[in-house]
Amino acid sequence: MANRIQQNMVAFVLNGRPFSVAPDPDETLLETLRQRCGCADVKKGCDEGACGACTVAIDDVAVPSCLVLTVACAGSRIVTSAGLATDPLARRIGAALAEAGAVQCGFCTAGVLITAWSMFRRIPSPDRDTISRELTGNLCRCGGYDLMVEALAGLG
Repeated sequence: MANRIQQNMVAFVLNGRPFSVAPDPDETLLETLRQRCGCADVKKGCDEGACGACTVAIDDVAVPSCLVLTVACAGSRIVTSAGLATDPLARRIGAALAEAGAVQCGFCTAGVLITAWSMFRRIPSPDRDTISRELTGNLCRCGGYDLMVEALAGLG
């Protein structure tokens, strides 16, 4: 039994800290992060990859964690919005979004922050079309897309 548990262990780095878990084979990263790792900042929304509430960065790429199996994350570096608390780029993004009034109810904020952070790491000066395209996976119930795009365009 001990060997079986060891074989099913998945090790990854979460917000700069090493983690090792023994997930069920069909367990999503969203479930693992919330239930096993205590990441309340990763929100459960649609469970279909359409809303962006559960977005995390896996090796610097923004992905909906509800569509990724935990077993596929072995050896990965995973970052949630809480893991960006002291990141200078993320702080600039958050300040720009807040200053523009682009964060309202908060449903989409964590996912938008991760998405924008990932985008700026890959594309330091994105144009408005690129920003809009990158944000398509984040559902904003308040309709703040124009404000988001404007705020993020000012950072590039």
